Amino acid sequence: MKKLALFAAVLLVAVSCGNKTTKKLLPSVSGKAGEIIVVMDKTPWEGDLGGVVRELLACETPYLAQREPLYSLVHVVPSNFVNLFQVHRNLVIYDVDPQLQEEGIQYLSDVWAHPQCVIKVNAQTEARAIELTRENGEVISESIEQAERNRIIANTRLYEEGSIFPEVAEVIGGSPHFPTGYKLKKKTSDFTWTAYEKGTIQGVFVYKYPALGTEEDFTLENIIANRNRVLQQNVPGMLENTYMTTGEFLPPSEKFIHYKNFDFAQVRGFWEVYNDFMGGPFVSHSFYSQDGKEVVVAEAFVYAPRYDKRQYLRQVESLLYSFEWATPKE
Repeated sequence: MKKLALFAAVLLVAVSCGNKTTKKLLPSVSGKAGEIIVVMDKTPWEGDLGGVVRELLACETPYLAQREPLYSLVHVVPSNFVNLFQVHRNLVIYDVDPQLQEEGIQYLSDVWAHPQCVIKVNAQTEARAIELTRENGEVISESIEQAERNRIIANTRLYEEGSIFPEVAEVIGGSPHFPTGYKLKKKTSDFTWTAYEKGTIQGVFVYKYPALGTEEDFTLENIIANRNRVLQQNVPGMLENTYMTTGEFLPPSEKFIHYKNFDFAQVRGFWEVYNDFMGGPFVSHSFYSQDGKEVVVAEAFVYAPRYDKRQYLRQVESLLYSFEWATPKE
């Protein structure tokens, strides 16, 4: 596979949280998806340290039509951090104590429950705790995000709609894994469309097009131009002369990621229907085919009018991270 210029270090730690083999019998995690318990004394929580944590983990989720926090935070003081809270899915624990011998951040898995992500921030002063949080903010956030994805992927593999993977792989050479409830809606020689449609729509496009073999393959402009062309051909709207395209009100953004032997360009943005009023968030992963002759795009999107979209998007985006190349037939 040809290599991209990568921005990727954060996921090296991210895959550790919630991805460790359990050596002892632990209870299943509690709590809602997208929720984090922050263990911290009351005074710093109401002061600058709490503000930094909220700025990092409860900031606005990008590319949603309405404001939704990235995570829902629940504050617990250390004296109340008992069994009920210890088994929560995501824990960020602050130990601020002048007597501490070592300062730093620990990324742990399955301390009190499974599959659990635990992040401990150890500092002698509140100012140092703020510094550690800011310095490591991206890794902290990505560690929790990947733990959430890992849970979704594990559940998907446990309750997989097994008929879809080979259908998509026949066209692309590989496929994400899809849970029960998803159905293959369209399949051509270079495009597949799979969706879960029950009140809301969570969809995944996987398509390919010829690679240029240059750095232009993964520029934002080239990815969006090919996206618009492919979707105009394959995703019509409900009315005549309508089709899915990329919204321009808030321009899409791009980030390069390395994850489990995959180098890909991640694009986030809004989709809309040309000549109509439908729209919503999307995220795509673009990478080379195994022989490097084509660009493969796996894209997740959500249509959920009247509903909060954060968790719907997180669920379907996680499926992109389950993409695997098909095992060659003997």
